[in-house]
Amino acid sequence: MEQIKTVDIHDKVFEETYTAHIQRNGANWLGQIPDVPKVRCEAPTEAVLMKTLEKKLHEALIAEEEAWEEQFEEDVKAGRLDNLGDKAIKNYREGKYRKVDELQKLL
Repeated sequence: MEQIKTVDIHDKVFEETYTAHIQRNGANWLGQIPDVPKVRCEAPTEAVLMKTLEKKLHEALIAEEEAWEEQFEEDVKAGRLDNLGDKAIKNYREGKYRKVDELQKLL
């Protein structure tokens, strides 16, 4: 097995860059993205491996987004987020807030 190489993969839709670990293993190439454990694959060439990693990364990101949105909708319907809205309204009425331009100055 050859030494592991790191390669950045940028997902244009999600505007995120991830680091892939790739290496040659005999006649094939192995690759994975440690930050997205579901993304692992094997291919006959480095070029095919990179395309496959990009595709699998994008699919995994879509699946994560859909799962997050589904969970959020369930939480809203179940009232699990109601207390956050109530707390925000209470803080606003008590003057415990900052205007956006004030926050931007802090950054």
